[in-house]
Amino acid sequence: MAGLPSWVAELVCPIPGRLSPHADAVQDWLLDWVERIDGPLDPPARQRLAHGAVARYAGRLYPDATEADLRVLTALFLWFFLLDDACDGTGTPRPDHVSALCAEVLRLLREESPLRPEALPPPLRRMLADAWQVPRYRMTAGWRVRFVDSVAHHLHGVVTEASNKATGRRPDVGTYIPLRRATSAAYVSYALIEFATGRPVPDALYHHPAVRMVADTANDLLSWFNDLLSLDRDRATSGGHNLVLAVAREQRITIDAAVPLVVRRWQESMRDFGPLRAAVPSFGPDLDDALGRYLDGVANSVRGTMDWSLESARYADALTADR
Repeated sequence: MAGLPSWVAELVCPIPGRLSPHADAVQDWLLDWVERIDGPLDPPARQRLAHGAVARYAGRLYPDATEADLRVLTALFLWFFLLDDACDGTGTPRPDHVSALCAEVLRLLREESPLRPEALPPPLRRMLADAWQVPRYRMTAGWRVRFVDSVAHHLHGVVTEASNKATGRRPDVGTYIPLRRATSAAYVSYALIEFATGRPVPDALYHHPAVRMVADTANDLLSWFNDLLSLDRDRATSGGHNLVLAVAREQRITIDAAVPLVVRRWQESMRDFGPLRAAVPSFGPDLDDALGRYLDGVANSVRGTMDWSLESARYADALTADR
């Protein structure tokens, strides 16, 4: 693992890695889709999009999706990355701007008339409207509510973080962890598992405490891995919104000393993940199959995020120096 930060070797993930056979074809399609929606890309932008390998991320989380469905999922993933860049691209966000943008996103998904259409840049509006078409028409009204609720939860976290940065508020560890579960958008990706598998999970199972514990733990695992990976960038732009920075500040230790503590916390959560999943009760053969596919998707989110992050150009700068 030469060239990688030393902590990477300590994060042993027993979840098998998977990748859709359609991922590379969908990545090629994605370039054409962006140009169809937003017009021609200049060569540097086209190269950045190609190197980001967003289709390989979606293909790791939803390895059994059809090629057509993986296109939809990849388009949505790209859109969320672009939204993240629009809301969190600097260390000094404008909370009113971020809040208005997020409100317009939810109005679009809920099929409500825009109140401040200028708040959502036209390319982002067109991309989301196009990517949302298939799930909107295929999935049930109940699923659409669940998906939009997960997006609203994510966007509430985005707005909270922007407000914190603007006011200099740095969260402690206890405040940061639930906020990070929102800003990660993992719950959004979990809602999309049912779209990818075609197997709906009833609300009572989706919100069952044992199932929720598995989902929360997986969210922590992928979020903390990302925090470790993006630490150098986050020192400058996150306003303290990184688990390593929160631990260092709360324990009054150096950032370098906080890294192994976060690594240990990640290892402990990974050890818990398997037993937590095994503890999910049976609900009968008809429901257990759909729930099993859902839990497989939650597990894929952890390993898929790790594998994609280590190969994607989005985090290339974080992988050039040993910490």
